[in-house]
Amino acid sequence: MKKTNVLWIILNLIFLVIFNAVFFVVGGIDHKISVWISYGFIHFAYFMLIVTPVLTRKSKSSALFGFSLYSISSIYFLLELVVGVIFILISFDGYKVAMLVQLIIAGIYGITLIANMIANEKTADSEEKRQYEIDYVKKASTQIKGLLGQIQDRDTKKKVEKVYDALYSSPVKSHPNVAQMENRILESINELEDVIFTGNNESIISLTNLLLSAINERNMRLKTLN
Repeated sequence: MKKTNVLWIILNLIFLVIFNAVFFVVGGIDHKISVWISYGFIHFAYFMLIVTPVLTRKSKSSALFGFSLYSISSIYFLLELVVGVIFILISFDGYKVAMLVQLIIAGIYGITLIANMIANEKTADSEEKRQYEIDYVKKASTQIKGLLGQIQDRDTKKKVEKVYDALYSSPVKSHPNVAQMENRILESINELEDVIFTGNNESIISLTNLLLSAINERNMRLKTLN
């Protein structure tokens, strides 16, 4: 286990050790049900505070997602700590008030946390989709640009340059309905790379024409979809 992990575990245990030490040393072990309910809710709130980073979706906005979720869990923990300590000090004979109040607070926390997690998931999915769209145009145009230096024939090179221009000016915003077309275009670029390596200009021009047609078809299809 890494030293940093050990230190984080120790840091997380400090509150539990101090709280439980004060709870049992000052109050003993003989408590009413309302006190034990409050004791349990405080520990639950602290547990949620600790595990919140695990609930954060990994993406470009992970730091923002983590901050929003951690803020919600921190507010809940602090509120529950105050409410729980008040109920512990008052020590009601009945348990219903303590249970209902803290259950409502926990419910509001749960709804808020889950709602934010759902929003974060949608944002992360949109980011991944956006990244895929950017990667398609960037990868395809960069790959074609790298091939231009390997072509000696002037006319053949102009043909490939047209493919590069078509890709470079292609809409970045994509659509699931053209995903297969984009994959075929990328596969065709790989085939073009192999053909360029052989130096067969006729094959290069033939494949270039097919690529240009596929790129234009993809772009025209997008206009009707977006």
